[in-house]
Amino acid sequence: MMKILATDLDRTLLPNGKWEADEGAIELFNELTEQQGVLVVYVTGRNLDLAEGAIAEYGVPHPNVLVGDVGTTIRKYENGGWSFDEGWIDHVKRASPKWDANGIKEASSGVDGIKEQEPEHLNQFKQSYYVDHDRREEILRRVDELVKGKFDEVLVYSYDSVSGDGLLDCLPNSATKQTGLEYVCEEYGTDIGDAVFCGDSGNDIFPLTAGFSGVLVRNADEQLVQDVKAAMAKNPAIKAYFAKGGFKGLSGYYTSGVIEGAYHYGILE
Repeated sequence: MMKILATDLDRTLLPNGKWEADEGAIELFNELTEQQGVLVVYVTGRNLDLAEGAIAEYGVPHPNVLVGDVGTTIRKYENGGWSFDEGWIDHVKRASPKWDANGIKEASSGVDGIKEQEPEHLNQFKQSYYVDHDRREEILRRVDELVKGKFDEVLVYSYDSVSGDGLLDCLPNSATKQTGLEYVCEEYGTDIGDAVFCGDSGNDIFPLTAGFSGVLVRNADEQLVQDVKAAMAKNPAIKAYFAKGGFKGLSGYYTSGVIEGAYHYGILE
């Protein structure tokens, strides 16, 4: 069985929030995953260019698999290059036949308080908006009313604590961080419960409560922590570990929390 360690990038594996990061944590992550033959999967809202940017800037390794654009694209990194997973595209089209990015765009066009994101953040399975975070509840309710059930869609909201932007992704219900990672597990013959997924923010709620071995880094959004704990109270089968620091002298923030969680589940020894 392939050992899968999947992680979100921003403010999870990458130390790009307001907390102090441990020096040397990224080098330790690189060394441990390489030595122990772990399949590294990045599950991120970033597109390919932005993921490459993060790899260059922070020195994290190229992943074996990139589940990018909030789960709407899957690529493999082999022999120094990326290959696109065409099977994923076919899978999503079959699984969400009513999906229509343009239809969602037209349906939500009159909503006040949202602004379409730049073209590089959109694709055939991703219609995304910036949202006035202070009015998010009313705005999300409005968008939901307009699109609900018409497009095999799912709405995923998250908050960028650095820019202050609310972010709304409208995706096919079969192309999310969760379903993308499920697809990767199936391909590599790993049970979902044996794959570790690490996250920190709102758009990580699905994979953290979907049956993977979940890890919340110590700097995870308070709202996410509450939501995961509430889900665990309802469903005791959910596995989630809350990094607290102190392990190997690490703080539990960002990369350190990913390492701590991976050891907790035994994916790193």
